[in-house]
Amino acid sequence: MPATILVGAQWGDEGKGRIADWLARDADAVARYAGGDNAGHTVSAGGQTFQLHLVPSGVIHPHVRCILGSGMVINPIRLVHELKLLDERGIDISPERIHVSLRAHVIVPAHLELDGARERALGKASIGTTRRGIGPAYQDKAARTGLLVADMLDPDRFAASVQRATEEAAHLLSAQYGLESTTTGDLGLEYGQAAAFLRPYLTDTVAIVHDLLEAGGRLLCEGAQGTLLDLDHGHYPYVTSSSPIAGGALTGLGFGPREVDRVIGVAKAYATRVGGGPFPTEQNNPTGDRLRAVGREYGTTTGRPRRCGWLDAVALRYAARVNGFTELILTKLDVLTGFDPLALATAYDLPGGRTQTLPIHTGTFEQAVPVYETLPGWTDDLGGVRCFEDLPAAAQAYVQHVEALAGVPISLISVGPEREQAVERARS
Repeated sequence: MPATILVGAQWGDEGKGRIADWLARDADAVARYAGGDNAGHTVSAGGQTFQLHLVPSGVIHPHVRCILGSGMVINPIRLVHELKLLDERGIDISPERIHVSLRAHVIVPAHLELDGARERALGKASIGTTRRGIGPAYQDKAARTGLLVADMLDPDRFAASVQRATEEAAHLLSAQYGLESTTTGDLGLEYGQAAAFLRPYLTDTVAIVHDLLEAGGRLLCEGAQGTLLDLDHGHYPYVTSSSPIAGGALTGLGFGPREVDRVIGVAKAYATRVGGGPFPTEQNNPTGDRLRAVGREYGTTTGRPRRCGWLDAVALRYAARVNGFTELILTKLDVLTGFDPLALATAYDLPGGRTQTLPIHTGTFEQAVPVYETLPGWTDDLGGVRCFEDLPAAAQAYVQHVEALAGVPISLISVGPEREQAVERARS
């Protein structure tokens, strides 16, 4: 059972890229299973920082093969740009190690324009998407009108399809939103060139995954976004358009649950959210401002400031149940240095009474008032700590309390942005 699934346990931005990079040391392949370039995974190693949006975070390790799975939606222009940037920085981008699923779907300029138009039309009720065309691309996929990556095998035909989709979107923009298309230039030429560049990378990734697993290789499945943004299990409509939970890895990559031996959740030591939607523990005050400043909480993809607040243990327990976490990784513990006291939400007060269960209905969740437990903080710098016992007693107590509330053992704690700034704990 050589597959590990890595899942965001909150609203995304938990630091999955950095953790995927850490776990990739022991992997033979790292595979993205959902989402598109709305994901922003930051990896710091050897004094360099890499910001990845489509290519799996394991690409920094030269021994790792990287797979862009069937559950993804891919903007070819952005993928070519990302690959070329990696190449310029000395990263091997050969088709022998990077594989793009023929079954993934393609994002075209029409999707970006429609995404932006819908968000503007919603006004104050907007969802807060990245406007990267993710939702409209998945909508076309479900409607069976989308473009497959396989269509890029014929660059000329693909270019014509992109041009046709652009014209159809222009008509929809005018008829539904009263807007004129702003897409300019020869899209057919641009997308045809991208298709020609990417053609050597396009392959049957399901076969690659199964060949690897059958040979006893270790596969790391890297998610995007987080559990509470899942299309089916998040608070609709403030969700993403794919399935970032553990089950999404199986459908997005094409293998069964018998292959999985670890499901790892990643959570920050506090909580953040980008875009609209309920966030009970949000701190619209100096505490939230300080968390944002110290944690550098700005989106990798959009640069937007993240909403910040205390850790929500009710939501964390929910994520553990939905995914079946075998372990939890806690990131950015160092950011909490100097906060005293620390607070964690352990229940909610609702009009009908107190609950320790996450409300499923969005309208109910919007009324949730968090019930906090407080713990003492610490002032010590954690950046140089590598052993759990060397953490301040208050930091140890905080980690152990989160572990107990989540009902899942914490196996790794990050104490800084660099690859080596981590505290490992023995897995039971």
